[in-house]
Amino acid sequence: MKERTFTITDDTGVHARPATLLVNKAGQFESEIELHYNGKTVNLKSIMGVMSLGVPKGAEIKVSVTGNDEEQALDGIAEVIKEHLGE
Repeated sequence: MKERTFTITDDTGVHARPATLLVNKAGQFESEIELHYNGKTVNLKSIMGVMSLGVPKGAEIKVSVTGNDEEQALDGIAEVIKEHLGE
């Protein structure tokens, strides 16, 4: 299992457009990918799950990946987050 923590810097937090980008990117990989925020964990391949977290600006999120392509999956998710949401 691989994990990485990110800080959301986008003014509107994780809203519909970047959440869709994250879900689409996660769907490209075989691994199980989970998003952890505020004591809750959701499947990053589920748009409803991601949106249900209501992640605001300044939030710290953790992404964990388990599976055959976990390294590539985590790098892909990190790229989307850095490009659209934070660091």
